[in-house]
Amino acid sequence: MQGTVDGFSYGIVTPLVAFFMAFLGGALGLRCTTRSMFVTQSWRAGWLALGSAAIGSGIWTMHFIAMMGFTVEETPIHYDQAITFASLGVGVLVVGVGVFIVGYRGATGVPLFTGGTITGLGIATMHYLGMAGMRLNGALEYNTVTVTASVVIAMAAATAALWAAGQARGFLWSVGASLIMGLAVSGMHYTGMAAVSVHLHTASGSPAGDSPASLLAPLMVGPLLFLCLAGVVVLFDPMMVMGRPDRLPVERRPGVPAHPPAADPGLRHTLVRSGRYTVPRHERTPQNR
Repeated sequence: MQGTVDGFSYGIVTPLVAFFMAFLGGALGLRCTTRSMFVTQSWRAGWLALGSAAIGSGIWTMHFIAMMGFTVEETPIHYDQAITFASLGVGVLVVGVGVFIVGYRGATGVPLFTGGTITGLGIATMHYLGMAGMRLNGALEYNTVTVTASVVIAMAAATAALWAAGQARGFLWSVGASLIMGLAVSGMHYTGMAAVSVHLHTASGSPAGDSPASLLAPLMVGPLLFLCLAGVVVLFDPMMVMGRPDRLPVERRPGVPAHPPAADPGLRHTLVRSGRYTVPRHERTPQNR
């Protein structure tokens, strides 16, 4: 006997909130990924780790907010606590591998394709591992073609978002990429849910595991607090908002070639003496005018 599945028992509320969480996690994660490109090697890993955790937390929270609206009319739905926790950890880990590849190798060519593919697989793994944690008086069955389509959507979205993060063209550019990522991740989720059918068992009674209200609501507090913390980091780092590296200005005039700015004062003094560096007007003193 087939169960009556409803993925929108709360109407449009759960899809909208789920999309917002995917967008928020993606926006914070992509800004951290962009920020990692303007720091030294010793700081890069920290920014990439923060970005990976933000993306993973946002997508995991999106998934289970959307699952709050998923019901089967003939049976209650519970969740296995260990598998639900594992879906968050595995998802963040696999997404992190893809983000680190792009962060260290660049958002072009083979590194971008590899990183986007792994990140997309991490998103899909998080989704289907979370589905495996469902407990109900029945068995979940999947349509292979629709599942494949959902995985392809996840990989394409991740690749596009990481490419946009690698362009480092400012805050609005990342917002656009995050909107695309949020839409694609939400689309991946609901495409995956469209592949689900439930074959009911004859046994009745309450299934094993915890109810959504007793398990998912408390579990989402941690990722939500982390996203708030990541948001504070973004707000207090102006470069992350503006998307501009902190570089010394270079005066560009006809006949004066452009030079990369020298961060070391001694090296800049040497370049000035040799005529290979032009001191900007606002930095000139009576000695070097």
